[in-house]
Amino acid sequence: MESKVSNGSGPQDERITNLLVFGFLQNCSNYNFHEELELLGRELPVPAYLKEDHDDELQTDGNRCSYFLDGGARDSESQEEIIQDIARQLAQIGDRMDHSIHPGLVNNLAMQFMNVNLSEEDRRKHLAAALEQAMQTYPKDMEKEKTMLMLAMLLAKKVADHTPSLLRDVFHTTVNFISQNLLTYVRNLVRNVRTSDVNSLLSH
Repeated sequence: MESKVSNGSGPQDERITNLLVFGFLQNCSNYNFHEELELLGRELPVPAYLKEDHDDELQTDGNRCSYFLDGGARDSESQEEIIQDIARQLAQIGDRMDHSIHPGLVNNLAMQFMNVNLSEEDRRKHLAAALEQAMQTYPKDMEKEKTMLMLAMLLAKKVADHTPSLLRDVFHTTVNFISQNLLTYVRNLVRNVRTSDVNSLLSH
């Protein structure tokens, strides 16, 4: 976990990670941070159909991503759909594993995120420590990187569920953590899905 964001990460990678984490949170079932997620969507450079996924009128124009990038939007549109598919599949796995994360672990992580004196690096270390604990109770039959990715986002969801006002902070920390530790895996996942099926890539 010692790799840094500077190892080839750029605006495109940050965009992919933002979309992935936002899409995961949006596709999770039974969460209490709808309003906070909507506000976050307005701040992030995510497509309109993700920002206001619950507004039916945005589903009717057939051009959901047209404004997202200044140019070359057609290719990015297909990539956005791939990332959203991946996020949806991971959210379904997360829903099945939701009960496996001990409430005490979530409570402790939420308390740490409430400490306004913590630096972003400290928050990331606390997230990494909680993730390591969560990994101990997770079935070993799943690919390690996929488990880490899904559990990191699931921890973010559960912290935001515990204290919705923490959504923005835990979202950005999770994006930074993924960018530092799982960027190559995420890049490969998105690239491979272009020529394969999301279900087969994300299956056990």
